[in-house]
Amino acid sequence: MNYKVLAINPGSTSTKVALYENENRIFSECIEHTAEELNSLDILDQMGFRTMAVYSILSKHKVELSELSAVAGRGGLLPNMLGGGYLVTETMIDAIYNEEASPHASNLGALLASEIAMPLGINAYIYDAVTADEFPEIAATTGMPDVRRHSMCHVLNMKATARKAAAKHGRQYEDLRLIVAHLGGGISIAIHEDGKIIDAIGDDAGPFAPERSGSVPLFYVIDMCYSGKYNKKEMARKVRGQGGLKAYFGTSDCKEIEKMIVEGNERARLVYEAMAYQIAKGIGEMAPVLRGEIDYIILTGGLAYSKMLTNMIAERVNFIAPIEILPGEDEMEALAFGALRILRGEETAREYQPIRKERKKR
Repeated sequence: MNYKVLAINPGSTSTKVALYENENRIFSECIEHTAEELNSLDILDQMGFRTMAVYSILSKHKVELSELSAVAGRGGLLPNMLGGGYLVTETMIDAIYNEEASPHASNLGALLASEIAMPLGINAYIYDAVTADEFPEIAATTGMPDVRRHSMCHVLNMKATARKAAAKHGRQYEDLRLIVAHLGGGISIAIHEDGKIIDAIGDDAGPFAPERSGSVPLFYVIDMCYSGKYNKKEMARKVRGQGGLKAYFGTSDCKEIEKMIVEGNERARLVYEAMAYQIAKGIGEMAPVLRGEIDYIILTGGLAYSKMLTNMIAERVNFIAPIEILPGEDEMEALAFGALRILRGEETAREYQPIRKERKKR
């Protein structure tokens, strides 16, 4: 059967739209939003101009809306989520408007998908939301009883890349035991077993990255928090946005760092190799979860295009398992293919069950 799926991915400064006919991409387009549009509105108040942006793209490409089979939106930061697909329901929409989801542009994915799908009488879905959490209790437990570990990693790209690696080897994703490292502006590393992410190192708890500080000894951080030099927002920026390579060199562009290295900058070489060293340590930290029985280590994300970086990592971890390098990330394809599996009956979409609390009026 022929299916047409519209994928919508709202980012912090852009809205991406793609149309697929089965596995074939018909088009993909990104609209960049102006600072004036974004800075004057809270995230949920951006629905108006983002909806108009989506419809303008559909009009430009002369999309026959009546031919759409489903709309797939980026999954945001709602709590109480598992991996896979969810039907966008009034319950989910209500939870987003009632601020159960942490503020993030990705929360608009469900709302935009529903906005397009509802008048057409078709289903809207989200898939592999950022907060999809499948950790067993042993992985969620920490040394502080009032703090639990939650899955917070690049779920959408990780699982999509893992499926590609499985297909490459004639295997099913659900049958493989994998370590997947997403290498981007932030870096996360996850264990995949039985089609689930059962443990992960988030971008604030492992290797430092182009824009993240990664794991830093806690007592030093406590001292900084109470030094009077920084407020909460400034400390958060040190963790995400102004950490890692950006803090050392004023740039998060790894091509620039590698150019420095080629030109003989020893400081750049040391820091860049230290990042690779920490990524390798993170991969090694994950291996005992599956008692070392790993089918493949997968390196993905934008930084996986760098042979310099992937070689630095591979030489330290190739004793654990064979390495697959699948660079880049295609979230639009991952969203569309997830919806296709649901439409074909290969997967069943869940319905969101919120954490009950007093509701606000929309």
